[in-house]
Amino acid sequence: MLSPQLRSGLKRFRRQRRAFWSLGVITILFVVCLPAELLCNSKPIFIRFNGRSYFPVFKRYTEADFGGARHVVPDYRSPGFLELVGHGEPHGEGDQAVPTPPPPPATDVLDMFDDETSGEPGPGRPADGGGKENSAAAAARILADFDPEPWDVEVTERCHSTADEAVEPAWMLWPPVRYDYAYIAQGSQAGRDALASPWGQVIPGSGKHYGSSWVDGHYLGTDDRGRDVLARLVYGFRVSMIFGLALAISGTIAGAVIGALQGFFGGLIDLLGQRVTEIWGSLPQLYLLMILSSLLARNIYVLFVILNLTSWMGMAAYMRAEFLRGRQLDYVLAARGLGVSSPAIMFRHILPNSLTPIITFLPFSISGGILALVSLDFLSLGVPSPYPSLGELLAQGQNNLRATWIIFPTFLVLSGTVTLLTFVGDGLRNAFDPRKSG
Repeated sequence: MLSPQLRSGLKRFRRQRRAFWSLGVITILFVVCLPAELLCNSKPIFIRFNGRSYFPVFKRYTEADFGGARHVVPDYRSPGFLELVGHGEPHGEGDQAVPTPPPPPATDVLDMFDDETSGEPGPGRPADGGGKENSAAAAARILADFDPEPWDVEVTERCHSTADEAVEPAWMLWPPVRYDYAYIAQGSQAGRDALASPWGQVIPGSGKHYGSSWVDGHYLGTDDRGRDVLARLVYGFRVSMIFGLALAISGTIAGAVIGALQGFFGGLIDLLGQRVTEIWGSLPQLYLLMILSSLLARNIYVLFVILNLTSWMGMAAYMRAEFLRGRQLDYVLAARGLGVSSPAIMFRHILPNSLTPIITFLPFSISGGILALVSLDFLSLGVPSPYPSLGELLAQGQNNLRATWIIFPTFLVLSGTVTLLTFVGDGLRNAFDPRKSG
């Protein structure tokens, strides 16, 4: 149940157009990018082949599942797999489905047994000068020596039946971008796999001209390893938003609990908590994060734990002040007089009336978590490659200044995200300002 103060604050927030529309835009972008596998993927979303349905995005298949000989995960974009499902052209003699019939027998061999052309006995012809019947029998015996399986009606029927068994090509539903964040493109039609430009380019000094990466489906070009920039942006934005939101929630919960304990009980608990917070907060956070991330195994979960070591302190200070003020209010004193337990008073009575700092602080916590992850990735102390990261794309843009198709879209995505979150935070802060409650 929301308190009257919280309900009135939310109504005032809806009247602030800039903040309200910023919240709508960032929410829509996050919801659209959340199913990134359905937008950018090197696997088809759906395949219908030989009367069966396949969902490669959601389930792992092997070539044997499509009638191949190998039990390995196929590259769905490779010519070999496309040929396997009927979307490619055979390349090589071993790929022909119908056996080629043996050549017809040479006429000069039959002429050796034709008594009309020669009256002399030939090889396989009886010396007594038998007629054409004996000559044909001898020719059949010689041809049998050269053809272990005589060409007859049975072979012809077998060839026709093999051709009739050819399956129909598979029907495949592909995502809009046929690359994921880790797929390294090869064999580009534009002439260049790595650092392919979406508008084409001419290499200075060499005169080499490369076409647009659009011919290969790279709508924002490729990075220095040949990976699709648009796919890495979509996945990187999703990872940044999820990481920032999760870090803000966990830091808010930890800070609310620590601040509530300090403010509600006071005394020695508050004194010790304040000294620990001051000592821990005096340490250089960036250097601490860099040292820990370089010592520990680098992955997204380790970074989440490391950043949580310092993300709670700001919220703890706000909640401590709220509980110091709230514990002396009349309804709290009445609850204590009725024998209500301390945890119930803290989380059922004081906390619902102290949600203003949590709500107003949340957007800034999300943007802070995003910037912390991007900073570590930019310094090569974050998640390792090929994990999608906006910071890693910024580092690539710095190392390849001519590749403007990398640095500009990444900068726009990052700055736009932080700006929208800042607008939302400012709107919430103004809406819940006690001086503007009227």
